[in-house]
Amino acid sequence: MTAPRSRGRACARRSTAVAGASRPARRRLVFFFDLDDTLHDASHAIFRQIDTRMTDYVERHLEVDRGEANRLRTLYWHRYGATLLGLVRHHAVDATHFLRETHDFDVAALVRAERGLTRLFARLPGRKVLLTNAPMAYASEVLRALAVHRHFRSRYTIEKMRLHGTFRPKPSRMMLRAMLARERVPASQAVLVEDSAANLKAARAIGFRTVLMTGHGARMAGGCGCMQRRRVAGAGLVIRSLHQLPQGLARLRR
Repeated sequence: MTAPRSRGRACARRSTAVAGASRPARRRLVFFFDLDDTLHDASHAIFRQIDTRMTDYVERHLEVDRGEANRLRTLYWHRYGATLLGLVRHHAVDATHFLRETHDFDVAALVRAERGLTRLFARLPGRKVLLTNAPMAYASEVLRALAVHRHFRSRYTIEKMRLHGTFRPKPSRMMLRAMLARERVPASQAVLVEDSAANLKAARAIGFRTVLMTGHGARMAGGCGCMQRRRVAGAGLVIRSLHQLPQGLARLRR
């Protein structure tokens, strides 16, 4: 008479064990979030500010006219993926000075983003890491304006993307591997949430799970002048809102 109850309790224990095993597996995921046009809509106003200041900087410090300054800014962005890299390589521009000058504006006043991000990040399981080609001071201002800064204890910005003395911003696979090693995260447990197909493709190639965010802007750029055309290739999951991320985790492919 007691056997059915014993079997029932055993089944319940097994079910609980399976459920308990799945929860830690999900908690082990580490989310690496891009900043511009991922956590907020930088295309709305901020990118125009950055582009203008970059052109101003090139015009002043290289002593060229406006047209040439704009040409160089665009040329280095296309050739190297970052205006900064071209200026450092060909003109010995001080990277710290360039980043400070080109991001010296009231960032918080221009931030535009989805509502409810604070609650979303509080509910989202797993550790959150910021991974952006933007500079630290700017990135910190944006995170604070979004009220999610407490969720990002690890922040990788352009200043931290140097290997052997050379800048290696996204989509450098070498940098992505080094960053995983610093964070002690296996690539199989890392999820990159990003608006750039090129960055996702590089991350996917070394084992990241990848999420393409399409809900902000029509172009992708970073604090160092990076831009890529948007494509779906390289994405295990495509979302238009960050609020779709928790539900999409079950469907996330590698």
